[in-house]
Parts: sequence; structure tokens; C-alpha cells
Amino acid sequence: MYWANFLHLYQPADQQPDILEAVVKQSYEKLIQGIVDNPHIKITLNINGSLLELFDKYGYHSLIDNLRLAAKNGSLEFTGSAKYHAFLPLVSDNEIHRQIEINNETASYFLGDAYAPKGFFPPEMGYDPKLIPILEDFGFNWVILDEIAHSGGSEPVDYSKTYKIKDSNLNVYFRDRRISNLIMSAVVRTPGSLKEALKGDLEQNRYAVTGMDGETFGHHRPDLENLLFKIFNDTSFKFIKISEIPQYFSEVIDVEPVASTWASSKEDIEKGIQFLSWYDPSNDIHKWQWELLNIVLNEVYQVGKSSNIYDTVRHSMDKAVASDHFWWASAKPWWSVEMIEDGAHQLLETIKLVPNADSEKVGQAYNLYQNIVSTAFNWQRTGKIRQMAKSQSEMLRIPFKDRTIGAGGAEEGVYYAFMEMMKKLEKKAAETGEYEKAVLWRDAIYKLENKLDIYDMINAIDLLRIEIPFEEVERTIEKYKEAYHKMRGGQPEQRGA
Repeated sequence: MYWANFLHLYQPADQQPDILEAVVKQSYEKLIQGIVDNPHIKITLNINGSLLELFDKYGYHSLIDNLRLAAKNGSLEFTGSAKYHAFLPLVSDNEIHRQIEINNETASYFLGDAYAPKGFFPPEMGYDPKLIPILEDFGFNWVILDEIAHSGGSEPVDYSKTYKIKDSNLNVYFRDRRISNLIMSAVVRTPGSLKEALKGDLEQNRYAVTGMDGETFGHHRPDLENLLFKIFNDTSFKFIKISEIPQYFSEVIDVEPVASTWASSKEDIEKGIQFLSWYDPSNDIHKWQWELLNIVLNEVYQVGKSSNIYDTVRHSMDKAVASDHFWWASAKPWWSVEMIEDGAHQLLETIKLVPNADSEKVGQAYNLYQNIVSTAFNWQRTGKIRQMAKSQSEMLRIPFKDRTIGAGGAEEGVYYAFMEMMKKLEKKAAETGEYEKAVLWRDAIYKLENKLDIYDMINAIDLLRIEIPFEEVERTIEKYKEAYHKMRGGQPEQRGA
């Protein structure tokens, strides 16, 4: 198996310096230095232009130097993206083009010739077919998307073949969710446990594309960066960059990717709400946010490029298109009044910069700002946010016992099969003196029996993948997890646990 590992680095353009310092010290410095120190590493990396500017602003120049050095040494390749992490499926073609253009300009300025992207990473792996001609115009050869984009989750990806988007010159590489989640969930903690979980895959003539946020390593999950470099130093794994995949796999199949993100579930796609975290039709704040953005954007378009204030207005608008404030308003489960207000305020400040802006539109912008902020505080004060988050998580929380014994028929046998596996693991752990592990399995059994597994049973399932040969567990899990797979998203944080 050939492994192409993709990492994404991003921080909001106005990130607080103390938070940036924490992420740099806990994650970025270790990651980037580790790549430089291990020249045999092969990795594909996206770093948004907004983060490069933050490195420059706060004096983290060595990070930029090391990124440039690693690329020149052949250890990594960069991808293109949107400078301020705009959610591209929901913005206009003009704004998509601009976000890509200014990202290229910024990355080229800081990284020089080392920045020569062949591929493109749409933030959140957010995909819509309208991206295709724009990416082709910029000369990108490929785009990375989540595996669910392959067919909406109805067909598995054959990783012994490569894919091209139908009626285009754009190749597409699909992220393997299972392997990505095993690593960034910290379910596997050693190269050995990862190899056990990948048993059957490593010997196959296939490739794997993993995709993760770089901040996962060291910042979100302390010490996980050490696992990453242990994996890179294990000669059992054959690492390549995404652009190198065609050198090893020549068969190409045309596909028509489905609009989706790396957090979309099959059920989301079937309902047409695959962009739920950025635009939820039932979320009034989302509606007002997009209405506010479009009002401000239309006023910005009235400012001529010859105006002496054009650059100031346009720069403010560029930052305001960032996806963060929409995501933090989703409340399923992500929520931050501060981030919601900050995004709305950025838009309000932008329209105030526009010379001779339409007074009626300015008034509408103020009203929308007030609606967004007052509603956000009201939802938080009244407990609506907790209820929304609870409703979302309950979609994923159906006790295992209800899914099996409650379903009757052959499914009843699945329950007892899992109980037997856990009891054997409990006994084995006790016999070998691994008493903490024995307690873990004992507690898991208790929770299954008493329908308390809705809180953390997925962790026990992931552990079973390691303790028992993968194929055996997978055969059992698939019998009862079909509905769960259908509704779960592609990021561990979306599991609702």
C-alpha cells in the first residue's frame, strides 16, 4: 500500500496572538521541524495565506523558512486553497476566483519558487461542481475530496484506480475516512497498532489518501505528533505525495463527485443538507449571515478599482468571507457568540468603509447585525443552543441493545456476538495482569447491557478493531452499523459522543 498523507494548516486572520502562540508551540513548530529533520518524509500540505501572514506578523519566520526548505528538499508539496478559508460551495464564482488568486499571491510571496501547487484543497473539502472550471482556469491538475464525494456514500472507492472528473481535465483524489479517523482520533497510538488495524490493506496493491488538520497533532491532541513521526519513520509504510499517485496507479476512471464536505454523512446528502454546518435552512442566524454578506458584497462591488480606498475595502471584505462565523453559528454542536458577533461586525465595518454606500442597504446591514447578535444571545440565554446540540447528538445515539435485540431476527445474534467478544477480551486482560484494560471491557459490557453505551460506545468499538483481527470485527460491526454509517459524518468531532 502506498500512503499519501495530507495535512491542512489554518488559523483565522484575526486570531488572538496568545492562541496563535499556543498552536505554534504545541503543534506547528514540532510538525514543520519534524518534516525538515526527516528528509525521507513525503507529505502534501496546505497552509492558507492568512496563516502565512500571521507567521510573518508575529515573528515566526523560521516556520516559513522551514516550509520553504522542506519543499525544496522534496519532502513536501503545497496545494492551492482559499486564502481566508471561505466555504467555496456557498460563495459566488467571483469570490471563489478571488480567494484562490490572493492565496496564490500570498503563498508565492512568502514561499517563493517552493510554492508550485499542482493540487487544490477546498476548505472543509467543500465541493460543488461549479468549482471545476475555476480550478481548471488556474491550472490545477487535481483536487482532494472526501471519499463520500465519490458517490454520496453508496459505493466504496477502489483505491487501486485513480479518478478524473467527467468532462474535465481535473483529477480527483478521495480521502480515506477510516484510516484518517483512526489516526486523528488517537484510537491507534503506535505504528504497531496502526498496522494491526490496517491488516489486509498494507499487502494490497492500492494507495491510501489520509487528510487531517495539522493542529490535531500536538494542539488538539497532545503528543499525537510523536505518533505521526513514528509512523513516518517506520519503513513498513511507503509514503508518497498525492501528485505522485499516477506514477504507481495508471488506470483512470471518470467520476462525477457529489456535492459534499469531509463532515457530510450519507443521510445529509440524501436530504440535501450536506452543507449544514455553514447553511442550515432551519437556522435563522445562518439565513441572516448570508443575507448580510451578500448585501455588503454588492456594495463592495460598487467601489471602483481606481478608488484610493479600494484595497482597504476589498481586504476587509476578503476576511469577512471566511467560513468561521457561519460554522460557529451552526449550534449542531459548534457554537460561539463571540465568533458569530465578530463575523457580523467584520461585515458591518466593511460596508461602513464603502464610500457613498446605499443608505438603505447600510440600514439593512445594521438591522441584520442586530438580529444576528440579539438572537445569538437569546438562544444561549434560553437554552435553545443546548437543545439544538442535544437534538443533533441524539440522531446518533441509539443504544446498541435497541439496534440489535430490539430489531429482532438475525440482529439479536449480533448483540450476543459482541458481548462474547468483549467478555473474552476482559478475561484475557485479567489473566495477563492488564487490570485497567479488564475494567474497560467490564464497563463496556455493563453499558451495553444497561443501554448506557450512547455516551462512549464508539470508543469500545474502535478498541475492538485493535484487539481483534480487523476483518473479524469489521464483519460483525457492519451487520449492525449500516444505519450508523449512513448518518455519521466524516470527522470524529461530528460523532455526537
